[in-house]
Amino acid sequence: MKKLLLFCAFVLGALPGWGGLSPKPEMDFSFQYQTSQPISVLPATSEQIQCQDNQCMKQEPLGVYGIQKLYCRAQGCFSIAYEYAPYQKLIIDFSDGVKRESNVFATPEKLRNSFVVSVREKDLWVEPSAQPQHFNALLRADAWVSLVLILLLETLAAFAYLLYSGKKYRIIYGVILANLITMPVSWQFLAKVVPEPSLIWIFSFVFEALFVKMFSRKMLSWKASFMLSLAINVTSYSVGMILSFLIAPYLF
Repeated sequence: MKKLLLFCAFVLGALPGWGGLSPKPEMDFSFQYQTSQPISVLPATSEQIQCQDNQCMKQEPLGVYGIQKLYCRAQGCFSIAYEYAPYQKLIIDFSDGVKRESNVFATPEKLRNSFVVSVREKDLWVEPSAQPQHFNALLRADAWVSLVLILLLETLAAFAYLLYSGKKYRIIYGVILANLITMPVSWQFLAKVVPEPSLIWIFSFVFEALFVKMFSRKMLSWKASFMLSLAINVTSYSVGMILSFLIAPYLF
Protein backbone atom coordinates (compact mmCIF):
# COMPACT_ATOMS: atom_id res chain seq x y z
CA MET A 1 0.00 0.00 0.00
CA LYS A 2 2.86 2.40 0.78
CA LYS A 3 4.33 1.93 -2.67
CA LEU A 4 0.89 2.54 -4.19
CA LEU A 5 0.48 5.79 -2.25
CA LEU A 6 3.94 7.00 -3.25
CA PHE A 7 3.19 6.17 -6.87
CA CYS A 8 -0.08 8.14 -6.67
CA ALA A 9 1.77 11.08 -5.15
CA PHE A 10 4.30 10.99 -7.98
CA VAL A 11 1.52 10.92 -10.59
CA LEU A 12 -0.30 13.81 -8.90
CA GLY A 13 2.93 15.78 -8.86
CA ALA A 14 3.01 15.55 -12.64
CA LEU A 15 -0.59 16.78 -12.99
CA PRO A 16 -1.68 20.42 -12.93
CA GLY A 17 -2.14 21.73 -9.39
CA TRP A 18 -5.70 22.95 -10.01
CA GLY A 19 -7.65 19.73 -10.29
CA GLY A 20 -8.82 19.15 -6.75
CA LEU A 21 -11.18 20.93 -4.35
CA SER A 22 -8.83 23.73 -3.29
CA PRO A 23 -9.37 27.41 -4.24
CA LYS A 24 -8.90 28.17 -7.94
CA PRO A 25 -7.42 31.25 -9.64
CA GLU A 26 -10.06 33.92 -9.99
CA MET A 27 -10.54 37.53 -11.09
CA ASP A 28 -13.17 39.95 -9.86
CA PHE A 29 -14.12 42.85 -12.16
CA SER A 30 -15.89 45.85 -10.63
CA PHE A 31 -17.51 48.09 -13.24
CA GLN A 32 -17.44 51.87 -13.07
CA TYR A 33 -19.77 53.34 -15.68
CA GLN A 34 -18.76 56.47 -17.55
CA THR A 35 -21.52 56.31 -20.13
CA SER A 36 -24.11 59.00 -20.83
CA GLN A 37 -27.00 56.53 -20.45
CA PRO A 38 -27.56 53.69 -17.95
CA ILE A 39 -26.65 50.32 -19.48
CA SER A 40 -26.45 46.74 -18.26
CA VAL A 41 -24.34 43.69 -19.07
CA LEU A 42 -25.57 40.93 -21.37
CA PRO A 43 -23.85 37.90 -19.79
CA ALA A 44 -24.67 35.37 -22.52
CA THR A 45 -22.68 37.24 -25.19
CA SER A 46 -19.83 38.51 -23.01
CA GLU A 47 -16.49 36.74 -22.75
CA GLN A 48 -13.01 36.83 -21.30
CA ILE A 49 -10.16 36.26 -23.74
CA GLN A 50 -6.96 34.38 -22.93
CA CYS A 51 -3.85 35.88 -24.56
CA GLN A 52 -0.37 34.44 -24.81
CA ASP A 53 1.32 37.83 -25.39
CA ASN A 54 0.72 41.47 -24.51
CA GLN A 55 -0.57 42.18 -28.02
CA CYS A 56 -3.03 39.30 -27.84
CA MET A 57 -1.89 37.99 -31.22
CA LYS A 58 -2.64 34.43 -30.11
CA GLN A 59 -5.94 34.26 -28.26
CA GLU A 60 -8.80 32.01 -27.26
CA PRO A 61 -11.93 32.43 -25.09
CA LEU A 62 -11.83 31.41 -21.45
CA GLY A 63 -14.86 29.26 -22.31
CA VAL A 64 -16.86 27.00 -20.02
CA TYR A 65 -14.96 24.04 -18.61
CA GLY A 66 -16.16 22.66 -15.29
CA ILE A 67 -16.18 25.64 -12.94
CA GLN A 68 -14.06 27.67 -15.35
CA LYS A 69 -16.22 30.49 -16.72
CA LEU A 70 -16.85 34.25 -16.83
CA TYR A 71 -19.82 34.99 -14.53
CA CYS A 72 -21.49 38.39 -14.96
CA ARG A 73 -23.98 40.39 -12.92
CA ALA A 74 -25.32 43.95 -12.98
CA GLN A 75 -22.35 45.69 -11.36
CA GLY A 76 -19.56 43.61 -12.81
CA CYS A 77 -18.19 40.18 -13.59
CA PHE A 78 -15.89 37.62 -12.08
CA SER A 79 -14.18 34.60 -13.53
CA ILE A 80 -12.76 31.37 -12.20
CA ALA A 81 -10.21 29.34 -14.13
CA TYR A 82 -8.21 26.22 -13.60
CA GLU A 83 -5.30 28.08 -15.14
CA TYR A 84 -5.15 31.53 -16.75
CA ALA A 85 -3.03 32.52 -19.74
CA PRO A 86 -0.33 35.19 -19.12
CA TYR A 87 -2.54 38.01 -20.45
CA GLN A 88 -6.28 38.74 -20.51
CA LYS A 89 -8.84 40.85 -22.36
CA LEU A 90 -12.56 41.45 -21.78
CA ILE A 91 -15.22 41.66 -24.47
CA ILE A 92 -18.45 42.66 -22.73
CA ASP A 93 -21.79 43.04 -24.49
CA PHE A 94 -24.13 45.74 -23.15
CA SER A 95 -27.80 46.54 -23.45
CA ASP A 96 -27.13 49.60 -25.64
CA GLY A 97 -26.05 47.29 -28.47
CA VAL A 98 -22.33 48.08 -28.11
CA LYS A 99 -19.91 45.21 -27.49
CA ARG A 100 -16.99 46.89 -25.73
CA GLU A 101 -13.46 45.52 -25.81
CA SER A 102 -10.84 46.18 -23.14
CA ASN A 103 -7.12 46.76 -23.17
CA VAL A 104 -4.87 43.72 -22.77
CA PHE A 105 -3.83 43.31 -19.12
CA ALA A 106 -1.41 40.97 -17.39
CA THR A 107 -2.52 38.07 -15.23
CA PRO A 108 -1.32 38.69 -11.64
CA GLU A 109 0.73 36.07 -9.83
CA LYS A 110 -1.88 35.36 -7.15
CA LEU A 111 -4.92 33.11 -6.98
CA ARG A 112 -7.38 35.85 -6.05
CA ASN A 113 -7.30 39.19 -7.87
CA SER A 114 -9.57 42.21 -8.28
CA PHE A 115 -9.77 44.79 -11.08
CA VAL A 116 -11.58 48.04 -11.76
CA VAL A 117 -13.20 48.23 -15.21
CA SER A 118 -14.01 51.70 -16.56
CA VAL A 119 -16.96 51.32 -18.93
CA ARG A 120 -16.61 54.09 -21.51
CA GLU A 121 -18.77 54.98 -24.51
CA LYS A 122 -16.93 52.73 -26.96
CA ASP A 123 -14.53 50.57 -24.98
CA LEU A 124 -13.35 49.31 -21.58
CA TRP A 125 -10.26 50.07 -19.56
CA VAL A 126 -9.10 47.48 -17.03
CA GLU A 127 -6.57 48.09 -14.28
CA PRO A 128 -5.76 46.34 -11.00
CA SER A 129 -7.79 47.51 -8.04
CA ALA A 130 -5.92 49.47 -5.40
CA GLN A 131 -8.46 48.36 -2.79
CA PRO A 132 -7.83 45.03 -1.05
CA GLN A 133 -10.58 42.43 -1.15
CA HIS A 134 -12.69 42.38 2.01
CA PHE A 135 -15.26 39.71 1.19
CA ASN A 136 -15.48 36.60 3.30
CA ALA A 137 -14.58 33.62 1.13
CA LEU A 138 -16.08 31.29 3.75
CA LEU A 139 -19.56 32.51 2.83
CA ARG A 140 -19.26 31.22 -0.73
CA ALA A 141 -21.10 28.12 -1.88
CA ASP A 142 -18.01 26.56 -3.48
CA ALA A 143 -16.07 26.89 -0.21
CA TRP A 144 -18.73 25.05 1.79
CA VAL A 145 -19.16 22.37 -0.87
CA SER A 146 -15.40 21.92 -0.85
CA LEU A 147 -15.36 21.51 2.93
CA VAL A 148 -18.18 18.94 2.93
CA LEU A 149 -16.62 16.88 0.14
CA ILE A 150 -13.13 16.99 1.63
CA LEU A 151 -14.44 15.92 5.05
CA LEU A 152 -16.37 13.06 3.48
CA LEU A 153 -13.56 11.85 1.22
CA GLU A 154 -10.74 12.20 3.74
CA THR A 155 -12.75 10.60 6.55
CA LEU A 156 -13.49 7.58 4.36
CA ALA A 157 -9.86 7.41 3.22
CA ALA A 158 -8.65 7.64 6.83
CA PHE A 159 -11.03 4.86 7.87
CA ALA A 160 -9.71 2.63 5.06
CA TYR A 161 -6.08 3.38 5.97
CA LEU A 162 -6.63 2.73 9.68
CA LEU A 163 -8.52 -0.47 8.91
CA TYR A 164 -5.64 -1.66 6.73
CA SER A 165 -2.92 -0.68 9.22
CA GLY A 166 -4.77 -1.85 12.33
CA LYS A 167 -4.58 1.53 14.08
CA LYS A 168 -7.19 2.98 16.43
CA TYR A 169 -10.17 4.58 14.73
CA ARG A 170 -10.33 7.60 17.03
CA ILE A 171 -7.44 9.02 14.98
CA ILE A 172 -10.18 9.97 12.49
CA TYR A 173 -11.21 12.77 14.88
CA GLY A 174 -7.76 14.28 14.37
CA VAL A 175 -8.24 14.14 10.60
CA ILE A 176 -11.59 15.94 10.87
CA LEU A 177 -10.19 18.64 13.18
CA ALA A 178 -7.19 19.18 10.91
CA ASN A 179 -9.49 19.74 7.93
CA LEU A 180 -11.62 22.19 9.91
CA ILE A 181 -8.43 24.24 10.32
CA THR A 182 -6.86 23.92 6.87
CA MET A 183 -10.07 24.75 4.99
CA PRO A 184 -10.66 28.28 6.38
CA VAL A 185 -6.92 29.06 6.35
CA SER A 186 -6.70 28.02 2.69
CA TRP A 187 -9.83 29.81 1.44
CA GLN A 188 -9.65 32.98 3.54
CA PHE A 189 -5.90 33.63 3.77
CA LEU A 190 -3.62 31.49 1.58
CA ALA A 191 -5.70 32.07 -1.58
CA LYS A 192 -4.88 35.79 -1.31
CA VAL A 193 -1.10 35.34 -1.33
CA VAL A 194 -0.03 32.08 -2.99
CA PRO A 195 0.44 31.88 -6.79
CA GLU A 196 -0.46 28.20 -7.27
CA PRO A 197 -3.21 25.88 -5.92
CA SER A 198 -0.58 23.15 -5.58
CA LEU A 199 1.04 25.13 -2.73
CA ILE A 200 -2.24 24.94 -0.81
CA TRP A 201 -2.30 21.16 -1.35
CA ILE A 202 1.26 20.90 0.01
CA PHE A 203 0.34 23.04 3.01
CA SER A 204 -2.67 20.82 3.75
CA PHE A 205 -0.63 17.63 3.40
CA VAL A 206 2.15 18.78 5.77
CA PHE A 207 -0.13 20.48 8.32
CA GLU A 208 -2.52 17.53 8.53
CA ALA A 209 0.37 15.11 9.00
CA LEU A 210 1.78 17.19 11.87
CA PHE A 211 -1.63 17.80 13.44
CA VAL A 212 -2.65 14.11 13.30
CA LYS A 213 0.67 13.13 14.84
CA MET A 214 0.20 15.56 17.75
CA PHE A 215 -3.43 14.48 18.16
CA SER A 216 -2.68 10.74 18.13
CA ARG A 217 0.51 11.02 20.20
CA LYS A 218 1.86 7.49 20.53
CA MET A 219 -0.90 5.86 18.46
CA LEU A 220 0.92 6.79 15.23
CA SER A 221 4.59 7.11 14.38
CA TRP A 222 5.83 10.12 12.42
CA LYS A 223 6.12 7.95 9.34
CA ALA A 224 2.59 6.59 9.74
CA SER A 225 1.11 10.06 10.25
CA PHE A 226 2.69 11.30 7.01
CA MET A 227 1.52 8.19 5.16
CA LEU A 228 -2.01 8.73 6.50
CA SER A 229 -1.93 12.38 5.42
CA LEU A 230 -0.67 11.32 2.00
CA ALA A 231 -3.48 8.76 1.68
CA ILE A 232 -6.28 11.17 2.58
CA ASN A 233 -4.94 14.06 0.48
CA VAL A 234 -4.34 11.88 -2.57
CA THR A 235 -7.94 10.68 -2.23
CA SER A 236 -9.47 14.14 -1.89
CA TYR A 237 -7.38 15.43 -4.80
CA SER A 238 -8.08 12.62 -7.25
CA VAL A 239 -11.75 11.97 -6.45
CA GLY A 240 -12.33 15.68 -5.86
CA MET A 241 -11.08 16.38 -9.37
CA ILE A 242 -13.96 14.33 -10.76
CA LEU A 243 -16.59 15.63 -8.34
CA SER A 244 -15.64 19.29 -8.89
CA PHE A 245 -16.39 18.91 -12.61
CA LEU A 246 -19.76 17.30 -11.92
CA ILE A 247 -21.04 19.86 -9.42
CA ALA A 248 -19.52 22.98 -11.01
CA PRO A 249 -22.65 24.04 -12.98
CA TYR A 250 -24.67 24.24 -9.74
CA LEU A 251 -22.31 26.42 -7.67
CA PHE A 252 -22.94 29.85 -9.24
